[in-house]
Amino acid sequence: MFRSVHTVYTGLNKLQHLNCNLQNVLTIGCVGQTRCRSNKHYKPEFKKLRSQKVLKVELPDYENEKVDSEDYSPEKLRTRYKEKGIQPTRPWIERTTFINNTGSIIEPYVPPEGDGKISPISTAGAKQKIELLKKKKDTWQAIRKIRQNEEEFELYPEFITKAQDIYLKAHTTMVNKDKQNLLQYVTEKAYVEMLHNIDNKTLRWSFIKSIEPPRVVHARVTDIITQDNLFAQITVRFHTKQTLSVFDRFGRLIFGSDVVAKDVLEYVVFEKHIVNQYGMWRIHGKIIPDWMPPKEPAAITNILNVEAETETALQAQPDEAKSKIVLPDA
Repeated sequence: MFRSVHTVYTGLNKLQHLNCNLQNVLTIGCVGQTRCRSNKHYKPEFKKLRSQKVLKVELPDYENEKVDSEDYSPEKLRTRYKEKGIQPTRPWIERTTFINNTGSIIEPYVPPEGDGKISPISTAGAKQKIELLKKKKDTWQAIRKIRQNEEEFELYPEFITKAQDIYLKAHTTMVNKDKQNLLQYVTEKAYVEMLHNIDNKTLRWSFIKSIEPPRVVHARVTDIITQDNLFAQITVRFHTKQTLSVFDRFGRLIFGSDVVAKDVLEYVVFEKHIVNQYGMWRIHGKIIPDWMPPKEPAAITNILNVEAETETALQAQPDEAKSKIVLPDA
């Protein structure tokens, strides 16, 4: 009996001890604070308004939209996109384009054979003058159309002076390899042709004098896409004396000469977007007649492998000569 009462008494003491420890833990958690924080807002009456601040948005599933769009008609797709407030996707990509120049020469001028060498007093020269007069009709019609868009346009001396200045600046800029300013004097078509195959080379060009004054020999006007989008091309004949020399990357002369000047006969085509108020006359290309003699071939320089050349030479020599040849140091 005594033993059973003793066990009950000890059990009650343990329960009281645990209860006291639990109270101490709860009180220690709030020590040093003004109040214990809770998860509830201090103004529960605005709970509904706070929930309305967050909007649940259904994000579109573009992968399933592509699959579903094949089964829907255009009208159903339109209503479906309107319900979701989504712009329908377009099957094509539209990009703005600006045509700044024509891709070729309009009715290229055909120079008479022997131009610059045949005297106009001779029989052949007189026949050429008569043929040129017959072809002047289309040229003057083109010039008249240019004047309809540019009232102050005059061939002589305004345009010829400007054309010669553009010709000199374009070649000087090309020699200096100033690619940014070169597009001010040449079109995009001529830009590629002038810079072709001049990398790793040094050019020296100088204009000495004009043997004959430059003159207009051909003019044409054409429209692209629409009838209002007009481009004008004027061919100018230049007969000048120039010097040109080209050096490779090793500084060796491969074409021309700095001392010897040559007579150069060129037919340069100038183009302008005449309906554009900011259009400029620029070099569009050059006409090279078939009867003109071909240019001198440029020398090609390469780095020679001295050891390989020596070995091939030794193999071709007899055994007695091989012992006398001394190989160079590597």
